[in-house]
Amino acid sequence: MRGSRFTLAAMAASLLSLSAVPSGVAQAAEPPIYLGVDISYANEMDDCGAVYTSGGQRVDQFRFFKSAGANVARIRIWNDPDWTKYSNLADVKRSIRRAKDAGMQVLLDFHYSDDWADGDKQIAPKAWAKLSTPDQAKALYAFTHDTLVALNREGLTPELVQVGNETNGEIVSSLAKAKEPIHWDRNALLFNAGIKAVRDAGRETGTKPRVMLHIAQPENVEPWFAAATKAGVTDYDIIGVSYYSKWSKRSIAELGATINRLRHAYAADVLVVETAYPFTTDNADSSPNLLGADSLIAGYPATPAGQESYLVDLTQLVLASGGTGVFYWEPSWLSTKTCGTRWGKGSNWENAAVFDFKGQALHSAEGWLKHAYVLPVEVTFKAKVSGEAAFIDGDFLGGVGPRPMVREGDAFVYRTRLMPGTSVTVATAATAAGVADAPAVTATVGRRASVVRVEE
Repeated sequence: MRGSRFTLAAMAASLLSLSAVPSGVAQAAEPPIYLGVDISYANEMDDCGAVYTSGGQRVDQFRFFKSAGANVARIRIWNDPDWTKYSNLADVKRSIRRAKDAGMQVLLDFHYSDDWADGDKQIAPKAWAKLSTPDQAKALYAFTHDTLVALNREGLTPELVQVGNETNGEIVSSLAKAKEPIHWDRNALLFNAGIKAVRDAGRETGTKPRVMLHIAQPENVEPWFAAATKAGVTDYDIIGVSYYSKWSKRSIAELGATINRLRHAYAADVLVVETAYPFTTDNADSSPNLLGADSLIAGYPATPAGQESYLVDLTQLVLASGGTGVFYWEPSWLSTKTCGTRWGKGSNWENAAVFDFKGQALHSAEGWLKHAYVLPVEVTFKAKVSGEAAFIDGDFLGGVGPRPMVREGDAFVYRTRLMPGTSVTVATAATAAGVADAPAVTATVGRRASVVRVEE
C-alpha cells in the first residue's frame, strides 16, 4: 500500500470517505457476547458440602453467576469415566437442567476421553482404543449425535458444542503418541465426524447448536487452524482459545493480536473459552495450587482486586480485538473436607476461585461480568473496483494479508468491527497482488456504524 493521510473534512473530495451507514446498506448481525463460567464441578461441590454465600445469603452456583452477569455455563462430558460419578451423561443432564433453570445458555464440552483431555494429552476412550480409525470416527459420531439427541428429549439441548477439548494434539490417541506430529488425514476424519454429528443432531431435533473447536494457548492456535483448513476441517462457528499466562508464551497484548488475525482469517467468532487468575497465593488445604506465583502478571497482584482487574482488562482486550467473549474456568471449585482429587485432599484451584476460602463471593465476579465494556462498531468498507473481484488490505487486519471483498450491487464490500477512535489505513485493488501498489488512505472510526468508501 502506498500511503497518504487525509483529514475527515477532506474525505468527500478524496479517495476515501467515512459516513454513517445509510439505510440501503445491509449490516452484518452484531455478534453475540459470551461471558461464561465453566462450573463442571458444580454438582460435585454441592455433594461435597461446599457452601456459597453472597451478601450474607447462601446462593446456588448457577443462579449466582447468572445474577452476576454470566450468560453461558460450560459443562464437560467424558465418555465412560468409571473412576468418578461426575461428568457422565447423568451428571451432565443435572448440570444443564440447573443452568437452563437459572436462565443460562449451555456450552457442552466433549473431551472424547474417559478422563481429562487437554493440550498435553488426548487419550482415546477405552471402548475406542483398539478400533480402526474409520470405526473410531463412527463411534465418535454416534457418541456425539446420540448424546445431543438424548439431551434434546429432555429439553436440554446445548446452544454451543465443543468438538474436543484443547485439541492441540491428535484426538482419540494415546499418551505415548501425545508428542508426535498430527496425522491430519486421520485427525480430520475424526473432527469432521464430530462436526457432522452436531449438524445432523441439530437438523433432526430442530435445533442449531453452534460448533466450537478449541486449542490451548494462543501461540498454538494459528498453526493448528492453518493445518486443519488444509486438511478440510472448515465447518465450525467458533474458535475457542485457552489463555493462562503460566503455560503461554504470549502476553495479553499478543493474545489480542492473535484474536484479531484469527477473526479476519476465518469465518468464525473467536473467544477465550478458558482463563483464570489467583486472588491469593495462599493454600487452604494440602492439595497443591495449580496457579501460584508463577502465574502472576506484572500489574496484577494475587489479590481480589488484582483478579478483578485481570479479568476486566483481558475481556476488554478480547472484545476490542474482535473477540466475542471470555469464560472463567472453574470459578467455584472450592476446598472441602470430604472431597479431593487424585492429587490431594481438597482443591487444586481454591485460590483461583471467585469465592474466598469460606465460600464468600469476591467482588471480582460481578466486577468482571457487569463491567461497562466499550464494544467495537460495525465498519463497512465499500469500493467500486474494475473487474470481477476486489481485495482489501489494511493495518486493521493485523498482517493476515489481502482479504477478498464481497460483491453487493455495483460495489464490493468488506465488513468488520473496529473500536471507536481507531485510525485505519486501507487500500483496495482488483487483485490481491495489486493492493501493494494501490494508494492507501487513512481515516478514524467514529462512535457508530459507518461506511468507508474506497474509490479506485
